Amino acid sequence: MKSFLRVLLVFIFLLLQLSVMYIIYLAIEYRFYAIRIIYSFFCIYIVLKIIKDSRNISFTLPWILILMVVPIPGSIIYLTIRLNKRISKFNKRVMEEEKNSKKYLKQDEKINELIKNNSSIKYISNYCNFPVSTNNEVDYYSLGDYSFDIILDELKKAEKYIFMEYFIYNHGKMWDSILEILEEKAKQGVEVRVLYDDLGCLTTLPKDYYKVLRKKGIKSYAFNELTIFGGIVLNNRDHRKILVIDGKTAFSGGINIADEYINVGSKYGHWKDNCIRVKGNAVWNYTVMFLTLWNAVKKEDNDYEVFKYNYENNKNTGYVIPYGDNPLDDNTTGEDIYLNIINNSNKYVYIFTPYLIIDSDVVDALILAAKRGVDVRIVIPGIPDKKMVYTITESYIEPLLNGGVKIYKYTPGFIHAKVFVSDDLRATVGTINMDYRSLYLHFECGCYFENHKVIKDIKKDADETFEKSHLLTKKDKKYNPLKSFWQSVLRLFAPLT
Repeated sequence: MKSFLRVLLVFIFLLLQLSVMYIIYLAIEYRFYAIRIIYSFFCIYIVLKIIKDSRNISFTLPWILILMVVPIPGSIIYLTIRLNKRISKFNKRVMEEEKNSKKYLKQDEKINELIKNNSSIKYISNYCNFPVSTNNEVDYYSLGDYSFDIILDELKKAEKYIFMEYFIYNHGKMWDSILEILEEKAKQGVEVRVLYDDLGCLTTLPKDYYKVLRKKGIKSYAFNELTIFGGIVLNNRDHRKILVIDGKTAFSGGINIADEYINVGSKYGHWKDNCIRVKGNAVWNYTVMFLTLWNAVKKEDNDYEVFKYNYENNKNTGYVIPYGDNPLDDNTTGEDIYLNIINNSNKYVYIFTPYLIIDSDVVDALILAAKRGVDVRIVIPGIPDKKMVYTITESYIEPLLNGGVKIYKYTPGFIHAKVFVSDDLRATVGTINMDYRSLYLHFECGCYFENHKVIKDIKKDADETFEKSHLLTKKDKKYNPLKSFWQSVLRLFAPLT
């Protein structure tokens, strides 16, 4: 009930903010007719600028439509979002820390020589500024269930620090077991930091839960805290999943810290998710990602290097690159890495995603790959967690099937994993859904692998998942004119949801 009231208050105050701006405009327009003419030309200018600056027409088309149909409220909302991105104090702190973090993410020159002819890796390393390393042990857990005891064992080994950053925490077997260890480690003098997204935990944790953790000796903050005056500022959420222990070990993947992710009390059948454990120099990328957002929330560290564990980089086990995606910059790192994998595939590309709400670039890339003979397979949930989102996902099935893409439904339940694997050569595992929020609006992370033995484990998981899933055909798609119309409306405005 308290969570509902918080959401209601934020929503009411958002409407009030927009209403006040609209009333001010009407008051001015009523007295000065010329304002209406000027404003009309101004809206046309905004639309033309959106078209000129757009990298993705699927994302900008809804804004163009809104501005043309309801120019006054549409332009107010659009300009508010754009202005917030520029003047928000919180956003400025994030970007300052992002800029500061670059000095800690240095590429080893010896590896630079190895990757000089690899365009995909050079994109992540040189352009996105996430260094490549070659001396990493990686374990892939095809279910969150399999990683749970491993996580507990690694936490018990912590000697210096534990950093946790997750979108969702919820009391139950998983979080309570972890919390017990965190409390004990904090008493032993280990520095424990917990970062959670305030919106992600809106219905799972009480307000100001970080105060509860601080009383236990655990440093904690809520990311982008919900406030009644926050309004549209609250759009960018921390959807990352990162656990770093002593700089030696990192966990990431699709799982949050809640029981359904280890198949305890799942409402949506069998919960299919995954987790990776990384040991080696690649852990540093995760450490810097965590410290960047932590210090954006609360400036605490003047030197990240004190948290670095130096491995000898004397063996080549394949390329591993943990990377982050920041919605406040001009890069679409997550989507670009996905597109690079699709476009470089020759034999196959297999994909797990809970939500399939993709733009025209991704649709075209998938269909083009299938047409050139690549075995393109996508696994989506058999039991959805969000029915409206799933309705949009279903709208993509027919055009993809017609283009030669194979779509599977995970029969036992809900698939929450976000995985790409291709040609036994490259893969990525992380937090990035194939929807607009993950690709454009959230802070996300992933881990790219190339020529690493863990790819065989990811491929094996894909093969086993296909056997448990239902391959869709055109016969499974029954035409319903009303549903088709509703899907068209939802797809049009999906980028704004």
